[in-house]
Amino acid sequence: FRGAKLDAISTERVQLARAWGPEGPPVLWTAEVGEGYAGAAVLNGRVYLIDYDREAQSDVVRCLSLADGKDIWRFSYPVPVKRNHGMSRTVPAVTPSHVVTIGPKCHVVCLNAETGAFVWAIDLVRAWKARVPQWYAGQCPLIDKDRVILAPGGDALLIAVELATGKVLWQSPNPMRWKMTHATPMPMERSGKRMYVYPGSGGVAGIAAEDGALLWQTDAWKISIATVPSPIVIGGGRVFLTGGYNAGSMMLKIDAEGGAFAARTLFALDPKVFASIQQTPILYRERLFAVKYDGRLACADLDGNVLWTSGGAAAFGLGPYALAQGLLYVVNDKGRLTLVDADANEYRPLGEFDALAGHDAWGPLAIAGGRLIMRDFTRMVCLDIRDQAALAAEGGAR
Repeated sequence: FRGAKLDAISTERVQLARAWGPEGPPVLWTAEVGEGYAGAAVLNGRVYLIDYDREAQSDVVRCLSLADGKDIWRFSYPVPVKRNHGMSRTVPAVTPSHVVTIGPKCHVVCLNAETGAFVWAIDLVRAWKARVPQWYAGQCPLIDKDRVILAPGGDALLIAVELATGKVLWQSPNPMRWKMTHATPMPMERSGKRMYVYPGSGGVAGIAAEDGALLWQTDAWKISIATVPSPIVIGGGRVFLTGGYNAGSMMLKIDAEGGAFAARTLFALDPKVFASIQQTPILYRERLFAVKYDGRLACADLDGNVLWTSGGAAAFGLGPYALAQGLLYVVNDKGRLTLVDADANEYRPLGEFDALAGHDAWGPLAIAGGRLIMRDFTRMVCLDIRDQAALAAEGGAR
């Protein structure tokens, strides 16, 4: 989820195209997927996806080839899921040895990344009394070195399990009985202390990475219906939070003194000023990028001042976005992909392309090896976003 650095910014070294012709970037392959918004994770030429097979009534973990989109292996387990604005909506976490997924009803599964062989599984509802969120699980697993961080709510706000075995290493207290949200815990360093920031149903908390201790919590930020975007760790002890349902946005400062931590509010923004309903904003060069309530792409500074928006002509709905080489890739609800100059001091589109023809193209994007993977409600597509002229000058595509 959000790439190797958890920031939705690709570290792509392949030179990417900064403009497209009317035909758009080349389409390398397409694949049929189950109804939903689950995004892909890519590693070592493989594409990993948590999918749902309605006919078999099973969650399906799929491993596809990045080269041609064909299935390399599949792993499935039975779980009845009724249609509710799609089924799967999470992104796997992958290492060279393991892939970890969370299914719609909070089943966590760890598989061998190479073969798809079963390693371990946890039913968060049965084991930790988690409550399946409205519209099913949206939280993505977080792999932090040799452990997996999960936020079940219920009996523990967060848990850490050993990646290789699934053994529980620690569980954090949940004194206020906060429930699971759609957000994903994010790591943060503050005064030499590593912690995980998680917005639960009743507020935001910081959990110690070493032992699961509750370091701080605040109810200054909470969303009554659904918390979807994940926290953005800004630096200097700051955490940016945003969401829908009239929540707006908030910047917290985590103060540290004498080994104790406390959260205070630096500023709050009205939802009409700057807020993201569904996607997690991108922090790039001291600026925040997000699609606002009105569907317009917006850029704001770290004091909450909006620097520019895409205006009335360019609306993106609830679509995803990612960044690479100073380029923003932004998708609207129907699958139109827009290339935007992220370094400009205004909204500057560089190209547009109707990559999909469906609806609800909300799944997070993945960029790897000069490819961009995106999806709508039932179809996934892989685009070649490399600079074709540069490739030709080097002697052809690799």
